[in-house]
Amino acid sequence: MAFKSTSEAAQGRLLLLSAILFMSYLCIGMSLPIVPIYVTGQLGLGNGWAGLGVGIAFLSTILTRGYAGGLSDHRGPKLAVVRGLAFYAAGALDSLGAGLLVHTPWTSYLFLLAGRLLLGLGESLVAVGVIAWGIGLVGPARSGKVLALVGAAIYGALALGGPIGLALLERFGFAGAMAIGAVLPCLGLLAIWRLPAVAAHPGAARPPFGSVIGRVWMHGFIVCLQGIGFAAIGAFFTLYFLDRGWSYAGLGLTAFGGGFVLVRVLFGHLPDRIGGLPVAAGSLAIETVGQFLIWSASDPALALVGAFLTGLGCSMIFPAMGREVVRLVEPHLRGTALGGFSAFQDLAYGLTGPLAGLLADRAGYDSVFLIGAVAAAAGLLIALSLLRARATAFS
Repeated sequence: MAFKSTSEAAQGRLLLLSAILFMSYLCIGMSLPIVPIYVTGQLGLGNGWAGLGVGIAFLSTILTRGYAGGLSDHRGPKLAVVRGLAFYAAGALDSLGAGLLVHTPWTSYLFLLAGRLLLGLGESLVAVGVIAWGIGLVGPARSGKVLALVGAAIYGALALGGPIGLALLERFGFAGAMAIGAVLPCLGLLAIWRLPAVAAHPGAARPPFGSVIGRVWMHGFIVCLQGIGFAAIGAFFTLYFLDRGWSYAGLGLTAFGGGFVLVRVLFGHLPDRIGGLPVAAGSLAIETVGQFLIWSASDPALALVGAFLTGLGCSMIFPAMGREVVRLVEPHLRGTALGGFSAFQDLAYGLTGPLAGLLADRAGYDSVFLIGAVAAAAGLLIALSLLRARATAFS
């Protein structure tokens, strides 16, 4: 009974950490659609400056994953989460300042960039800290479940954050939306203040960050290739439908999200039960089919089926590969490895939009989904090669 009580307490803390990650990531999701509107509409700057305003947060996240992982390993994931939430709040307040300086466009824009950089640092610290904290609570054998919950919190915040951000922009203006964005991480700080920390590893030997990434880069690259399909749907599915003159353009993310959540609910246990690589290989095959369907669709129904299949395929790849990363590194390097691994997903999201946009200008919107299909197929080949290498090693 005592073991059951301890296990239930750990599960409750894990759910609370996931909820805190969801709340903090709403700051990212809320800002994605409204930053371009503010930069181009109210500041009167061009689309390139708007793209930089969005993308610089992802760049900040990528560049600070190593710092976040090292801090989590060396001084504990709780400190990483606390610092990250503080940076979230500071970034939102900086962006609030930008909203108050609308009559001086370039000063406002510089404030906005500073806020976005802080937001990206906050995202890096909170995400890595929550993953390491969650695995410390329930153990590495259940790391797949931790990563599945983390992914659900992140994707859920992205899905809900956009509509919430647009509604807040319309009701309270940009500064008001950013003020609410500053409150959310403060609520997270209050929620975790009394949560018990898990042990850090301050005295353990630490190899260079590059050598840790060298052990897990193929798993990260699979996640990067998978993320291209999701980013393509998020950025170009609606424009693809409008370009074709099809109805139901707004249902693309709904179809994707439905498939994504369905798999998480029904099969979230599979990476822990059968291993990450088999789950990733099957998932990438489904994503490949989904992206090909969107590319070749002759009517909107087929394209929506493709978006649904893409959601089915994308759902478990991050937790499946994350579980493999946890298995490959020592406990005192777990945060560092997961930080570097997560950066590959950020790289996919940060680069797909601008590069696919250039491709769409020259070859049409459908070409974006062909690239998504080719990327998923390449990820499948890498996963199969890793499976084959493992089978050879054990034979």
